[in-house]
Amino acid sequence: MPSSRRRTLAPALIFTLAAALLAVAALAFWQGRAPGLLPEGSWGAWRNQEVSNWSTHVRVNTWVHAAEARVHMGKAEEITLEAYGRTARGTTTMDGTTFTLTPEGKITGTRQ
Repeated sequence: MPSSRRRTLAPALIFTLAAALLAVAALAFWQGRAPGLLPEGSWGAWRNQEVSNWSTHVRVNTWVHAAEARVHMGKAEEITLEAYGRTARGTTTMDGTTFTLTPEGKITGTRQ
């Protein structure tokens, strides 16, 4: 008897584990915590703007709550910000400008 009971529980256990794994993966994508796994086509175009005399390039993901930014002053210094589900911050070493990037793609800079 015990062997037939194990056979009936195995598919239910596999299904439950697969559903739980799928739910965790969906939650990670929805919160924007796994944008590196998303296709390049899910990212919008890079937009350029100047913030505190620094050139910034920002793009927003169209599938999840995430944005990426590249901030640079010529070839002197460059920082990358990745706002995957939460706000990202980075400070330059040249002049101490602190940049803040939101997952919606809004970037601001404050010189210290």
